Amino acid sequence: MPESAPYAARFDVDYPESLDRMTTLFRIIWAIPILIIFGLIAGGGQTETVEAVRDGGEIIRTARSAGAGIAAQLTIATALMLAFRKHYPRWWFDFQLELARFGNRVGAYMALLTDVYPSTVEAQSVHLDVDYPDVEHDLNPWLALVKWLLAIPHYIVLIFLSLAAFVAVIIAWFAILFTGRYPRPLFDFVVGVARWWMRVSAYAFLLVTDEYPPFSLQ
Repeated sequence: MPESAPYAARFDVDYPESLDRMTTLFRIIWAIPILIIFGLIAGGGQTETVEAVRDGGEIIRTARSAGAGIAAQLTIATALMLAFRKHYPRWWFDFQLELARFGNRVGAYMALLTDVYPSTVEAQSVHLDVDYPDVEHDLNPWLALVKWLLAIPHYIVLIFLSLAAFVAVIIAWFAILFTGRYPRPLFDFVVGVARWWMRVSAYAFLLVTDEYPPFSLQ
C-alpha cells in the first residue's frame, strides 16, 4: 500500500517513557467503573419476560435477553442503508467513530499502553482517525452486505495474534512493575494488533471502505 494513500482507518498510541507501578498493579480494579460505563453504552439489547401456563393453571415467568450491541445493530442498519439507499448518514458514522475511539482508549488502558484514565471525550495518547466515505464514488453499496464474510481470513489470523498480544500484556505487566517501562517491542506489537483489528473493523463493520485490509501490523 503506497504511503501516499493511507488506509481509511489509522490507529496509533503514544509510547510512554514511564508508567505508574501502582495503577498497573491494580489495573483491573481501577478499570471497573469505566468498563461498566462502556458496557452500558455499547452493550445494547433488551430483556423480555416470557410467560407460560402449565396444565394446573400455574403461570411461569422467565426472562430472556435478546439483541446485539448497538454497534452491531448500526452495522446492519448501515449495510442495508448503503445497499438500498446508497447513503451513509453522517451522524451514524460520527457516533460509531466516537464509540470506537472511546473503546480503544479503554482497551489501551486495559492493555497497559497508558496509565492515564480513559476519557469519554479527549483523545489523550490514543489516536484513531477514520475517513468518512464518499458513497457514490468510493463504495460498492451491495458489497456492504458481505464484507463481514470476506474478512474471515483476517478473523482467523487475528485470533492467534490476539492470544499472543494477551501474553505480551502479561509479560509487560511484570516488566512495568519491576522497571516502570513497557518494553518497546511488546508495546509496538500490541498496538500493531489493535491497529490491524481497527482496519478490519473499518472494512467489515464501519463499512467506510472497499479496500481490503492489509495483513500487516504496521
